[in-house]
Amino acid sequence: MNRSTNQPELVRFGEFELNVRTGELFSIGTAERGAGSAKVLLREQPFQILRILVERQGKIVTRQEIRQILWPNDTVVEFDRSINVAMTILRKALADDADHPQYIETLARRGYRLIAPVEWQQSSPADTPASSVGHISEREPGSRKYSRKAAVLGASAFVLAIVGYMSWRQFRDVTPQPSKRIMLAVLPFENLTGDPSTEYLADGLTEQTISLLGRLNPNELGVIARTSVMGYKHRDERLDQIGHDLSVQYVLENSLRQSPGLLRITSQLIRVKDQSHLWSHDYDYRAQDVLTVEDELAKAVAREIQVRLTVQRQGELAQPHPVNPEAFHAYLEGYYFFARNTDQDTEMAAKYYERATQLDSSFALAWAGLSRVHKWEAARGLIPTEEGYRIAREEVKRALALNPNLAAAHMQMGRIQQQLDFDWTAADASYKRAAELEPGNTEAVTMAASSAKLFGRVDEALRLNRRAAELDPLNAAGWDALAEAEFFAGHLDEAAAHGKKALELSPDVFPGSILLSQIYIMKGRLQDALTEIERVRSDATRTSLHAIAYFALGRKKDSDAALSELIAKYPRYSYYIAEVYAFRNQSAEAFQWLDRAYAQRNSGLIGVKVDPLLNNLRHDPRYAALLKKLNFPI
Repeated sequence: MNRSTNQPELVRFGEFELNVRTGELFSIGTAERGAGSAKVLLREQPFQILRILVERQGKIVTRQEIRQILWPNDTVVEFDRSINVAMTILRKALADDADHPQYIETLARRGYRLIAPVEWQQSSPADTPASSVGHISEREPGSRKYSRKAAVLGASAFVLAIVGYMSWRQFRDVTPQPSKRIMLAVLPFENLTGDPSTEYLADGLTEQTISLLGRLNPNELGVIARTSVMGYKHRDERLDQIGHDLSVQYVLENSLRQSPGLLRITSQLIRVKDQSHLWSHDYDYRAQDVLTVEDELAKAVAREIQVRLTVQRQGELAQPHPVNPEAFHAYLEGYYFFARNTDQDTEMAAKYYERATQLDSSFALAWAGLSRVHKWEAARGLIPTEEGYRIAREEVKRALALNPNLAAAHMQMGRIQQQLDFDWTAADASYKRAAELEPGNTEAVTMAASSAKLFGRVDEALRLNRRAAELDPLNAAGWDALAEAEFFAGHLDEAAAHGKKALELSPDVFPGSILLSQIYIMKGRLQDALTEIERVRSDATRTSLHAIAYFALGRKKDSDAALSELIAKYPRYSYYIAEVYAFRNQSAEAFQWLDRAYAQRNSGLIGVKVDPLLNNLRHDPRYAALLKKLNFPI
C-alpha cells in the first residue's frame, strides 16, 4: 500500500505516535513527545501491519491482504502462524488485549481493524530525537553487522524458528524470573564454505557446540537452546538486540570455512553490555578431529567467562575424541532428516544412521538415533511393528553398552520402557539419568519433568519445566509442558497463561487447545472452553471435550448426545470415554472404559495418576487396583 509523497508521515492514535516512514513507534501517554515519551521497539512485520491498519483508519484489513502485502512472493511457508505471532507482538507493543481491545479488534476468520481514533500530523526534521537509530532493522553508522549468508536447506524450520524468536521477545510477563547464572547464546554457525550442501554440517556443529557448552557447569552457565538461537540464522541483527531478546550476557559467533583437506572454525566470544571482543580464535582441523576442536573451544569459552569446571569435566575435555569423519557426517545428515518429521524423511534418516553405524560400529550416538527411527517407524506401521520394536530395543542397548554416559541413549531407553513396557519406574530412572548427564539438554529435562508429573511429583516437574522454558523459550512444546504441570498442580491461572503462550508460538502444538480447553473447564470459564474446543482438530477429541463442557454447563442432554456420538463413532478412544464418565461421576462406566483402555494399551493411560478429569475416581478402591495393574506406585 503506497502513500502519496505529500501525505503526513506522523500519525497519532490513543497514547501512541507512529512515523510510517521510519517505522518508529513512540508511547507518548499524556505528554508531548520529547517530554517524557518512550520509544517502543517494533520489528518489521508488526510495523508493516500497524502501518496498514492506521492507513485504513478503522476499516477492516483481511488476513489475505496482509499476506499479499507482507509476503507477495509466498516466501513464508507457515503464513497463518507468522501472522498470528506478528499480531501478538504488535498487541504486546501496544499493551493491548485481544479479548478486550483498545486498539486492534479481531474479526473472527476475517481480519483486523484499528478501533482507536487516528490523527495524521505533519512532520519536520525536529520531530525525530537526535538519539534515534531509526527502524530497528536499520544500522547506526559504524555498528557491527551479523550476516547469515549460507543457503537454507530447511525453509520451513527456518521460518518457524524466526516466528518463535519474535514471539519470545513479547512474552516477558509469563517468562520465568531471570537466572542468576551466566547466560550464553551460541549463534548458528555461518556456512562460508561456498557449498550449500554442507549446511547440515553448520547446523550440526551448532547443535554439538550448544550441547557441549551446556554440560560445562549448569549451575554457573546456562546456554540457550538451539530452537531459540536458530531464529538468527541468515539474519542481520544488532548485538545489543540479541542480548536484549535472549537475556544473555555473552554471545558466541562461529563460522565454517573449507580448504583442501582442512576445515576452519572461526569463533568469537563477545560481551553484550559493551560489545567487546573477549576472545577470538581460528581452528584448522582435519574432519576426523572435529570433536576435539569443539572441546578446545569449550575450554576457551569457560576460561574467558570464568566458569569453574569440575575435575571430571576437565578430564573429559582433556581426552581426545577422534571420530570417523564420514560416520560423523552421516550421523548429522540423519539427524537433519529425522528432525523434518515426515515418513519419507524418516526413511532417509534411517539410511544415514545405518551408514554411520556401518562406517563406525562403535559410534554410540548413531545407534541411539537408529533406535529412535526404528521405534518411530514401527509405531507408524512403516515397518512390522513387533520386529521394529525388537530391533529398536537392541540398538539402544548397544548404544548404552558402547557409552553408558550417553544422554540420548538413556532418553531412548526411557521411551521404550515407558511406552512399550509400561515400566514407569525404569523409565523414570532413565529420564532422570539423561537429565543428570546433560542438564542443559532441554529435551532430556522436559522428559524427566514429564515422568515426574506422571508419578505425581508436581513440584519437581514444575522446577524442571521452568528450567527447560528458560533455556528454550521458543519451544512451544516446552511451554505447553509447563502449562500441563501447572494444570496438574492446580495452578490454573499460570497454566492458562502458559498454554496460551504455547499456542501463540505454534497453533499446532500438542496438546495445545485440548489442554487449554480442559484448563478453562476446571476454572469454570466454560464459554471460553467451548470457544477453545472448536479449535481442536481431532473430531473424536472435540466430541469428548464437548461432552465434558456441556455437562459442566448443566446441559445434560447435549452432554449425553456428545457422549453417545463418541462411543458410537470412536470406540477405540476408550480413555477419552472414561474421562467423560469420570467427570460426570459415573464411576462404574468410567472403570469399564479404563479396563478397555488397558486392554488396548491406550497411550492416554500414561497420565492416569494425575489427570484432573479423573478426580472423582481417586477414592474408589478400583482406582488403586488400576494403578497397581499399570505398575504405578500407589
